[in-house]
Amino acid sequence: MANIEHEAKILGINPVTVWQKLQSLGAKKVGEYNFCRYVFDTIPVTPNRWVRLRSDGIKTTLTVKEIESNAIDGTKEWEVTVSDIDEVLIILEKIGIKPRGYQENRREEYELEGAQVVIDYWPKLSPYIEIEAGDSSAVIKTAKMLGVC
Repeated sequence: MANIEHEAKILGINPVTVWQKLQSLGAKKVGEYNFCRYVFDTIPVTPNRWVRLRSDGIKTTLTVKEIESNAIDGTKEWEVTVSDIDEVLIILEKIGIKPRGYQENRREEYELEGAQVVIDYWPKLSPYIEIEAGDSSAVIKTAKMLGVC
């Protein structure tokens, strides 16, 4: 069964300002991660749906993401934890599914009153934050606390 993500991306942020605000609000730093991911098209290729194989070196997941709208609750996700990114990549390639891309990024993760706030750093992109929570109102509340909405 799909999980509905309640998530908002806020672009054009200053990571130092966000970090300072998180500190002043008492957010707990959960961790820092260096992600590597392979991205695959679905079969047949479907707009706004893709498969992601991602690892932070400790936890590896295989996920299908489907964007139904740009709303906070507009993305569905099916995800399982897998044991080995290299073996899953081989399995997918053996059944004819080859990645369309490879990506790496760095992430800082914080917890603020039950919401997940991450600062993502991607090559050639400006940093941005993602706020994810149990429902849309919690996402909006957290964004207001951070002064980004």
